Amino acid sequence: MVSVVDESVTSDSPNSEAKSRLKEAAGLIAKIVKFHPRLFVIAVSGAALFAVCTVASSIGLRWVIDEVILVRFNENRSDAGALAIGSAIIIGIGLLRAFGVVIRRSFAGKTEWRTAETITDRVLDHVVAQPVKWHRSRMTGDIVARCGIDSDASVSILAPLPFSSSVLVMMVVSAAWMLYVDITLGVVAVCVFPILLSLNIGYQRRIDRYYNQAQKELGTLSEAVHESFDGVMVVKSFGAEQRETARLADITARLRDARIDAVAIRSMFEAMLDAIPTLINIALIVLGALRVKSGDMTVGELSSFIYLFSLLMFPLRIIGYLFSEIPHSVAGWRRVNEVLSEPIGSDPALKISRSPQDVAIQIENLSYAHNHGSKVIDGLSLKVMKGETVALVGATGCGKTTLLHLMTGLLEPSGGSISVGDGGVALVFQEAFLFADTLAYNITLGAEIPAERQERAIDIAQCREFVDALETGLDTTMGERGVSLSGGQRQRVALARAIAHDRALLLLDDTTSALDPATEAKVINNLRSLAGRQTVLVVASRPSTIALADEVLFMADGRISDRGTHDELLRRSPKYQELIRAFEDDRQKK
Repeated sequence: MVSVVDESVTSDSPNSEAKSRLKEAAGLIAKIVKFHPRLFVIAVSGAALFAVCTVASSIGLRWVIDEVILVRFNENRSDAGALAIGSAIIIGIGLLRAFGVVIRRSFAGKTEWRTAETITDRVLDHVVAQPVKWHRSRMTGDIVARCGIDSDASVSILAPLPFSSSVLVMMVVSAAWMLYVDITLGVVAVCVFPILLSLNIGYQRRIDRYYNQAQKELGTLSEAVHESFDGVMVVKSFGAEQRETARLADITARLRDARIDAVAIRSMFEAMLDAIPTLINIALIVLGALRVKSGDMTVGELSSFIYLFSLLMFPLRIIGYLFSEIPHSVAGWRRVNEVLSEPIGSDPALKISRSPQDVAIQIENLSYAHNHGSKVIDGLSLKVMKGETVALVGATGCGKTTLLHLMTGLLEPSGGSISVGDGGVALVFQEAFLFADTLAYNITLGAEIPAERQERAIDIAQCREFVDALETGLDTTMGERGVSLSGGQRQRVALARAIAHDRALLLLDDTTSALDPATEAKVINNLRSLAGRQTVLVVASRPSTIALADEVLFMADGRISDRGTHDELLRRSPKYQELIRAFEDDRQKK
């Protein structure tokens, strides 16, 4: 488990707040470089080679000017040996410097993107491992943002980090060299280093909150856009396009304002990074000319000094780039860490035990309450024998769907126990979900299922007619969420999927609600043919379907109120009679 310094840490003074932020940034760097340390070390080594060669290149320049160019001007002669040595120094240092650049850039890129991949995989694994209850409490768009946008943001600091490390090496080596060449100019040049570092730290302190706000608004926008697109049918059917656009525009405006504020500060910062070194460079040239005139240094030493100082200015800006990426990375890492630091909830499916050999499912004193405390299921007990076709009937909101989710381990009960037989459980939801893949994939979900078993499932679920009518049959690609099929066709494909996976207990959550009565009767009769091999528990609201079941479980007040055949319940249960009458009236109105 990875973690960072708590975001809630506050401070009374700006200095302690800055130290806290720098400590947080240092902690982030220490953690993310551990994901792929070998790649990072190679990148830093290449950067260090580049730094040393950059300083050494000024030595080569000094040699050529003093030993070759000035000799030619002052003594009107050419020193072939000095020229060869100078050329060898410059070319050799240049090649080593180029090699260092290639190593640094190549391995810095590998470090960044492999680290991003690792963090993303960890977030995805953590999210996938969480139970359904966890997912229901969060917006899909926000989870997507943390797995993608925030994971990428958290590693953005890795790109400039190796080069920044080389700048520190360069600063130390060049400071020693410049002080050695000329103490006066060296002191002036070295003074610019703390100025620029202070400028960078001040910049980081000011821009931090804008990046935090921008990253937060980016996650909110991703969440809102995903929700809006997911509910596009509702938005259009109620003519809410303008209101939804205004809602997204408000979030986008906040994101824009945060980024504009960040860009404004960054523009001022970069202008100062340009101005300060330029002014100091002018001062060095003027002071250096006076030092050459007085004979305290040679033209070659001054040229190499100015050349080295000029070379240092761009690398010093990388420090600024590093500091500008720190708030961005820290903001992304905080959001990633919020997911990674959450403990993985227990899997309710692991608490479902094995029932006796002839029992498909056995439930004893089961209870379940929503987060707000209202009980949906209270003291429910039942036993279903293997091979039976059972209808679960009850009024809307009585807990039928919740009961099926408890049986499959999608939800964790508040109390009681659930036991199911060997062979697994398959749940077919009322709202059938299809992937934007082939029809064959939507039935197999990538599992190795024999073709004959797929064909048999298609026949039982009454899919044969429309599957054969498709131009490429099972190889036909479905649109997003199976939009190319009707609601009834999607329900039948989902049913075929469950049958093809050959689970011993088949739970149907009003799965045939979109089918016409004749097709529904055929499907139920086909399912009855599975008796002895599969147990079917179907939530039903159509009287003709209910009558086809071997037994009916009448659910009311959070428990099984009565059970028996359809005719038996009609004779002895007034509440059941009233519910069936309501079902029939509803059907007639439709």
